[in-house]
Amino acid sequence: MNKKTVKDIDVAGKRVLVRVDFNVPLDADRNITDDRRIVAALPTIKYLVDNGARVILMSHLGRPKTDDDGKVLPDSAAAFNMAPVAKRLSEKLGQDVKVVDDCIGDAVKKAAFDLKDGEVLLLENVRFYKKEKKNDPKFAEELASLGEIYVNDAFGTAHRAHASTEGVTAYLPAVSGFLLEKEIEYLGNAVGNPKRPFLAILGGAKVADKIPVIDNLLDKVDCLIIGGGMAYTFLKAKGYEIGTSLFDEEGLELAKKAMAKADEKGVKLLLPVDVKVAKEFSNDSESKVVSADAIPSDWMGMDIGPETIKLFSEAIAASKTVVWNGPMGVFEMSNFANGTKAVAQAMADSDATTIIGGGDSAAAVQQMGFAEKMSHVSTGGGASLEFLEGKTLPGVAALNDK
Repeated sequence: MNKKTVKDIDVAGKRVLVRVDFNVPLDADRNITDDRRIVAALPTIKYLVDNGARVILMSHLGRPKTDDDGKVLPDSAAAFNMAPVAKRLSEKLGQDVKVVDDCIGDAVKKAAFDLKDGEVLLLENVRFYKKEKKNDPKFAEELASLGEIYVNDAFGTAHRAHASTEGVTAYLPAVSGFLLEKEIEYLGNAVGNPKRPFLAILGGAKVADKIPVIDNLLDKVDCLIIGGGMAYTFLKAKGYEIGTSLFDEEGLELAKKAMAKADEKGVKLLLPVDVKVAKEFSNDSESKVVSADAIPSDWMGMDIGPETIKLFSEAIAASKTVVWNGPMGVFEMSNFANGTKAVAQAMADSDATTIIGGGDSAAAVQQMGFAEKMSHVSTGGGASLEFLEGKTLPGVAALNDK
């Protein structure tokens, strides 16, 4: 990566403003149910602490609602403040993380300027201000005034040009943290300079959302697997009956074009050859395996079948780089999780560079216990998709070059 990282600058005694992605899921009692994003940011935070920086962390959490003046509504403030994050982070760091109840203003500035070397301050949710998403220059400048150096370690929001991800870089020297560096390195190398054969596996529901990704990948991969809900639009494009399976009307022509492009580029495009179908969208529904060209008109595809699992697993075993985004079926239901589990297993068993592109696939490999076996599990769903699309991510582009 040709962007400066925290290792390229002297941080001792400096106030370092760090954008992290602490957008963690909370239950009804505001307990954190999955702290992977906090854990992912620890190497950068610990490095700064160990090197005597005065660390000021900022993140968003959830989708708080604001009033007409752009300030957070009381209910949202109660539901989306950073208190649970501060508590968990203090435990993980083994030191008390200081908190403030705002992210700009005199009291916040005083807390930031009073920090001693190695101390950590967590700002309140930056999305408590509408100006964050609008990338308001005045708001960005106020955030920037808290620090002397800016570090972006929030890959999950790097595809958004917001005040805390892009705006602040106009006012401070800006470098990347270790997590952002790792994300760019893995995804960048996979797409830009992959060990071949290069295989991409796409699943999930909507074809239209993934078309730019498919289009970009068809210029780069040796083999493309389409599974999950979007596979049925491709099967329909081949003229097959897909019953009541998920169908993306606007994706139909796009799927035809993608198949023609794959043909023309000599890219092997693999679709399901058999599917597990169900009478209704329920785990307890009656189900059976049928050939992909023989889906009954009143049944719906819910997962890939055993022959498809074999086909996809062989393709994974034959590859040197594998990028996967999107489940193979309705993996939240145990009776239709087999395909997703099998793909995760085949990737775990493979000696290829294996990259999980965030979102549901990341949740699936985590849940199924395969995360440790992957070369890299991305922390950003939307960001990794835009990266695979070949887009420039504003939060990365804004950092200082080496």
